[in-house]
Amino acid sequence: MAPRLDFSNWFAKDTRKGTPVVVKMENPNYSVVEIDGPDSAFRPVEKSRGKNAKQVTWVLLLKAHRAVGCVAWIATLFWALLGTIKKRLIFRENVSVASEKLGKGKLLFTVIKLFLVSSLTILAFEIVAYFKGWHYFQNHPSLHIPRTSDIQGLLHLVYVSWLSVRADYIAPLIQALSKFCVALFLIQSVDRMVLCLGCFWIKFKKIKPRIEGDPFKSDDVEGSGYEYPMVLVQIPMCNEREVYEQSISAVCQLDWPKDRLLIQVLDDSDDESIRCLIKAEVAAWNQRGVNIIYRHRLVRTGYKAGNLKSAMSCDYVQAYEFVAIFDADFQPNPDFLKQTVPHFKDNPELGLVQARWSFVNKDENLLTRLQNINLCFHFEVEQQVNGVFLNFFGFNGTAGVWRIKALEESGGWLERTTVEDMDIAVRAHLNGWKFIFLNDVKVLCEVPESYEAYRKQQHRWHSGPMHLFRLCLPAIITSKITIWKKANMILLFFLLRKLILPFYSFTLFCIILPLTMFVPEAELPVWVICYVPVFMSFLNILPAPKSFPFIVPYLLFENTMSVTKFNAMVSGLFKLGSSYEWVVTKKAGRSSESDLLAAAERESKTTNQLQIQRGASESELSELNRLKEQKEAASTPAKRVNKIYRKELTLAFLLLTASVRSLLAAQGVHFYFLLFQGVTFLLVGLDLIGEQMS
Repeated sequence: MAPRLDFSNWFAKDTRKGTPVVVKMENPNYSVVEIDGPDSAFRPVEKSRGKNAKQVTWVLLLKAHRAVGCVAWIATLFWALLGTIKKRLIFRENVSVASEKLGKGKLLFTVIKLFLVSSLTILAFEIVAYFKGWHYFQNHPSLHIPRTSDIQGLLHLVYVSWLSVRADYIAPLIQALSKFCVALFLIQSVDRMVLCLGCFWIKFKKIKPRIEGDPFKSDDVEGSGYEYPMVLVQIPMCNEREVYEQSISAVCQLDWPKDRLLIQVLDDSDDESIRCLIKAEVAAWNQRGVNIIYRHRLVRTGYKAGNLKSAMSCDYVQAYEFVAIFDADFQPNPDFLKQTVPHFKDNPELGLVQARWSFVNKDENLLTRLQNINLCFHFEVEQQVNGVFLNFFGFNGTAGVWRIKALEESGGWLERTTVEDMDIAVRAHLNGWKFIFLNDVKVLCEVPESYEAYRKQQHRWHSGPMHLFRLCLPAIITSKITIWKKANMILLFFLLRKLILPFYSFTLFCIILPLTMFVPEAELPVWVICYVPVFMSFLNILPAPKSFPFIVPYLLFENTMSVTKFNAMVSGLFKLGSSYEWVVTKKAGRSSESDLLAAAERESKTTNQLQIQRGASESELSELNRLKEQKEAASTPAKRVNKIYRKELTLAFLLLTASVRSLLAAQGVHFYFLLFQGVTFLLVGLDLIGEQMS
């Protein structure tokens, strides 16, 4: 029936006009539709109606095709992972195994293997008991020991005995240790929250160190030179073939009067070709009028601290008031000194001005993104809050300006630890010197792109503080600073943030959690393994909001790194062999936006090269050309060899074994956490994170 053009439905929606018509089609390919009103024909038809057998068959085939595709994708993923594992194991003789030197980390590796063997044995018993129906334990209830007549055999007797021993002896020990670790976890979480609140307060009140007026502005042109103090700039380096040129170039372009600035290139390289390249670079800038000198030690002792100590012993250093330090991969902006040195004016108690790091390669791969999260929190929250409220923080070893008087009164650079930067900061604080952190002044640098380089760096950063704590504890106790400053340095700076953090992270999430799957009486609550860690990870990512999509990988990777940090902490605390080991962090030599000046520099070098050639002999020119050819050959990327990390792989199998056990108890959150954490350990153990094999 044709629809009528009336507007009665505006006033009475339920009023229907017209005679109902029933249409029946004889063709079986069509369905029967009943029309009882003028608008019924235009209403959508139910999905369940109007389908014949042929359509249903096609729908089922489509769904089956999608399911097969999903299964095939998962199978391909696992096949690729298994292929990678096979490649690592078959060609192990060609792989440089990242096992430590003989004795290094051997005890920790043995303990982890013992836990793995025990877990596999217990899992076998649990699976047999599950299929035989021996459910005498339902997670937490008391043990129901069957009568002697109910014992079904020797295996049943062993299993029942294990249940009894587990409930009476093992569970209480695990519960006590887990409660202790949870308490440390909560204390450290409160510390993080307090730091974040302090950072929010700084942002809300807009608190930051400021320079009043323009200290370099002077109406008297003749006396304007007195506004610029004498500044010494030091660039310590060791075999830095990839980055020496860009760091020297950036430092030589600092905006400071040339007669009041001296640059020291402190080269500890043991490779003669690298030394020649650095010498040529220094000579080129010297020809351009820059006050720069090259130093090389014949006796290379004390690592970086020994290098800096040797440089400060020069007689001409006495004429300088401040010293700025940049590592070989750091590229300061031209106005760096003008943004930092003026803070010392009219502030005689100020000993250090520390700038923030900014990373050229933070988006290079997943590893660099995760490092960026940690370092952004370190600078934005920890360094800034401690600098504003306490005037004390750990010197980062680079991108900072020291008052030379503060260095000399604090004892200078000492070679007793691998964290000479933290050592001098602690001693300067004990002598009453204050520090300032400039969050707005950023210096470009690199983060390690390979897991091997990052792992060695973290080992040094976590073993050195514990070694330093052993040496500085008597001096801290007997110092003349206030009691609350002593408590802050001992309890917060050293114990909580350097010792407790790696201890509970490794013990709680890598050892206790998988063990509780086999000892359900000591099961950890969900808020310990899920809610609180996710909240803490959320706080850590706040300074780097663009990294929020990586919150889950960040949480899992931090737990994975706890193995390295825990091992380093123990070696430093008990002064083991690896606590005084320095490995230079491998650099990639990434360029930044500021390196666009290199094009202009090349043009200027071509003009200056003509001037250099006029005073150079043919032998010197041939040597310089040979060095350039060596540099170009060395700049070609070499084939990397991925490594195997035994402790991480062993822990991966331990966590995956515990995840299988959690399936028997139907523990959803525990299962997913153990599964993903085990896969993360597996990927890290096979060196599948960060820079990959060429």
